[in-house]
Amino acid sequence: MSKMRTALVLTLAMITGTALLAPAAQAQATMADVEVKAQQLSDKVYMVTGAGGNIGLFVGDDGVVMVDAQYAAISDKILAALRDITQQPLKLLVNTHHHRDHVDGNANFVAAGAVVVAHEKVVPRVMNDENFDPVGAPTITFSDKLSLRVAGDMLQLQHFPTAHTDNDAVVWFADENVIHAGDLFFKDRFPFIDLNSGGTVQGYIDAIEHTMAMLADDTQIIPGHGSLANKADWQRLVSMIVMTREEVRLMMLDGLTVEQMVEQGLAEQWQDWSWGFINEERWIRTLYNDMTS
Repeated sequence: MSKMRTALVLTLAMITGTALLAPAAQAQATMADVEVKAQQLSDKVYMVTGAGGNIGLFVGDDGVVMVDAQYAAISDKILAALRDITQQPLKLLVNTHHHRDHVDGNANFVAAGAVVVAHEKVVPRVMNDENFDPVGAPTITFSDKLSLRVAGDMLQLQHFPTAHTDNDAVVWFADENVIHAGDLFFKDRFPFIDLNSGGTVQGYIDAIEHTMAMLADDTQIIPGHGSLANKADWQRLVSMIVMTREEVRLMMLDGLTVEQMVEQGLAEQWQDWSWGFINEERWIRTLYNDMTS
């Protein structure tokens, strides 16, 4: 395994190579109904939606870089969407972190020719998952930053240690003015901050603010979940986190238990932020557990 401990530059020419779910049958049936769609963001970058974390595609003159892999059951659909865009070979697959909805398809894309790149902590996380196919484990890792030179364009990977997890990375397509934020961005919904995998609320805020500082107002942002976004959308997420955390802190000062907080709920302005995976109750518990850990 090649470990990149400092920022370095690679070219595609150097790269060689050919959750909590329903029962398996039901899950497969659900995946069969998934529609994979590609949206062009710039001359070279696309956003692909399907099931799980959003995918980013960078289409260079000599190959394709994919960011995140969604679920193995829909890999064929993702590859078909890729082939509708280009016949260039898939050469690199970058994982933004270790969660299954971002890495489950890794092995299928390795079989299609990709070399997997991720933060070094992704490797033990996925290898400890009995449902993960080890063929898809990252073989190029980094500890802080990694720069990739692809067909004359620079792709920059930046790790954030205590954000959504302990192994998050954002992927900045600097020449295209596009960034893939991974699960540092759940658009207009309560985020999942995985406290059990090294995530923290303050680290999540810090990572977003650090990243936003290098973006222009018109930078296109591929969120981990949700539709295409911009800097103002991301700032709205930060504002929600800060304000709801303060609500929970004040309830704690009033002596409420977490059960009483859940019963009381958050301010009405946040009601539309609940969604299937992280509803208001789970978000309150996340904030409470983060502050009391």
